[in-house]
Amino acid sequence: MVDGRGGHVSAVTLREVIDVLEAAYPPSLAESWDSVGLVAGDPDDPVNKVLLAVDATAAVVDEALAWGAQLLVVHHPLLLRGVDTVGAHTPKGALIHKLIRGGCALFTAHTNADRADPGVSDALAQALGLTGLRPLEPKPEPATDKWVVMVPSDAADTVRAALFDAGAGAIGNYRECCWTASGTGQFRPLTGADPAIGGVGELERVAEDRIEVIAPRRARSAILTALRSAHPYEEPAFDVFELAELPSSRGLGRVGELPEPQTLRAFTETVAAALPTTEWGVRGAGDPDRQIRTVAVCGGSGDSFLGAVAKLAVDAYVTADLRHHPADEHLRAGGPALIDVAHWASEYPWCDQARGVLDAALGDRPGWVTRVTALRTDPWTTAAR
Repeated sequence: MVDGRGGHVSAVTLREVIDVLEAAYPPSLAESWDSVGLVAGDPDDPVNKVLLAVDATAAVVDEALAWGAQLLVVHHPLLLRGVDTVGAHTPKGALIHKLIRGGCALFTAHTNADRADPGVSDALAQALGLTGLRPLEPKPEPATDKWVVMVPSDAADTVRAALFDAGAGAIGNYRECCWTASGTGQFRPLTGADPAIGGVGELERVAEDRIEVIAPRRARSAILTALRSAHPYEEPAFDVFELAELPSSRGLGRVGELPEPQTLRAFTETVAAALPTTEWGVRGAGDPDRQIRTVAVCGGSGDSFLGAVAKLAVDAYVTADLRHHPADEHLRAGGPALIDVAHWASEYPWCDQARGVLDAALGDRPGWVTRVTALRTDPWTTAAR
């Protein structure tokens, strides 16, 4: 296949799609108990049709296969806890078998999508018209060290390269970042030393470079090993400083502002109009005439944040799966008004966000097509009053 200028254009591979998704929703953001990433599929297989959904239900899998999708991207993990079989005799195993036989891969972005920027709660907040978004529970930037290494000037390039290869020197979209200054190092080898420069008992002065790089704290062992291996000295001189944690725009939930204040009664209607209709409905708790301007949201089950939102200067909190007693106690304590929506509905806007991420990166590739399922995977199917 060639492009308009006669250049070769290769088909998109599943690996490329995964790279795009994991850049937007880094697996490192996921909870330790979570299961995210590729569930089924060959990374080398071609992909040009992608279906997105909150859940991999039987109906969604059937839609993906009938449409000819090579990839189904979902928010909720199909396989999470206590899985020791994917036999076709089990409900979930049957879906895995059906996907594999139909040539459709399965990929999950769950709590990593919850914490990403933008992520699940951003999509919910934007659907409600909120602006000026910030995390409800910010996740600090990854723990970082600063390494300061003294090395003979003629070996500085070798040591720098080893540090970079071990994971040091990355800042955002930049790599091989460092700072270097020149000076004079001094040492006197004692009996038992095997100096690379000079002799035992002799005071030695050497032109040295001071190299400073930052690195993820989790890479400390790898960087130390690389430093010792590349450095010409028997006893390299270096310092490691633990840097302070910095806030980030990532984290669970979002807080934002409405363009104009609304009563709780009106805002509840706004929320209902912005989200897909479910049998669960949309329920408000608090004074219906209370003025709402600043709003906290959390896609999915969010009653664990009731204490946190009570400490913020917000007028309302929108989330899913609120329980009677925690909600009642929250309001009795003077907390902000509550709006309870269906779990599925609160996360459905993310599907279009993820679709946008994929299309922005891969939409110009020949044959590339994405769509969000219109199927409602909310488990509640009927209601009565």
